[in-house]
Amino acid sequence: MENQKLPNATPVLILGIVSILGCCCYGILGLISGIVALILAKKDTALYKQSPELYTNYNNLKVGKVLAIIGIILSVIYLLFVIWMIATFGFETLQDQQLLQHRMNEYFGIE
Repeated sequence: MENQKLPNATPVLILGIVSILGCCCYGILGLISGIVALILAKKDTALYKQSPELYTNYNNLKVGKVLAIIGIILSVIYLLFVIWMIATFGFETLQDQQLLQHRMNEYFGIE
């Protein structure tokens, strides 16, 4: 029988890359795409484990899964950082760069 490609290996790889790049969008886009990538990877991993000799692109699936995990971690860290910034300095302060710099200097005792 001819070898096939796993149906979601390429989308998992693309979503893994998007999850790393998407962490800069306040962590939300990276978190969503990373979770979707992990769900698709889980389905294809189960498919591959049933008959590994039929599929050729399992390495792409593994790389996409690793990228998705890294993207989720980066997104969570960035999202927590944004939440901390809003809780500490306030949303209005984040809108004004000079005020934010002044408040950060006060917070860290620099001046």
